[in-house]
Amino acid sequence: MDGAPDHGPGRLMVLAGPSGVGKSTVVAELRRIGAPLWFSVSATTRAARPGEVDGRDYRFVTPEEFDRMIAEGEMLEWADIHGGMHRSGTPRAPVDEHLAAGEPVLLELDLAGARAVRDQRPDALFVFLEPPSWEVLVGRLIGRGTEATEVVDRRLATAREELAAASEFDVTVINHDVGETARRLVELSVGPPVSRAGRGTAPTDSSTLPDRSPSGATPAGASE
Repeated sequence: MDGAPDHGPGRLMVLAGPSGVGKSTVVAELRRIGAPLWFSVSATTRAARPGEVDGRDYRFVTPEEFDRMIAEGEMLEWADIHGGMHRSGTPRAPVDEHLAAGEPVLLELDLAGARAVRDQRPDALFVFLEPPSWEVLVGRLIGRGTEATEVVDRRLATAREELAAASEFDVTVINHDVGETARRLVELSVGPPVSRAGRGTAPTDSSTLPDRSPSGATPAGASE
């Protein structure tokens, strides 16, 4: 539009964390409060779950369409999920379009997806969402009641690996309260740039850190 202000590119923020930590709940809260973010919609080959809407929650595609998107370079990142049960990924074009328009963009990803984006977009802000404790995380995963036992066990094993990777991120936010977590993410998305000098040490937003997980891995910031 003529006369419109010339905005610089928006900030790309990647939110990751273990299954059950509350990423989707936090994103829903960000939507509810009208956060000034554009929320990327992942493409996936899995079937829609009850209540999910195509184009809002995910872009549901066939395996053949997903193959085409990969072959034509349309995916910013993609990965096999839970041992190849299905594939999910982030379409590249919408992300680039919104960033170019000056909008902050939020990608909600798993660890593999976050690592893939970091390889291509090292200037993005990488935020790791942690649970208040390992026990809280286990309770959330078991309490869902929507997954078979073997699926829950697989999620717990994956969660242990993901918690150990927190130090790869720029900032660690502990999800004590959904509202506070959402507000902190808004601050990170539109506030002053976060120094990348600390990447590998994962500064935390809380002095109360998660307990050591049964795997022996110490979440970022926890002391021996």
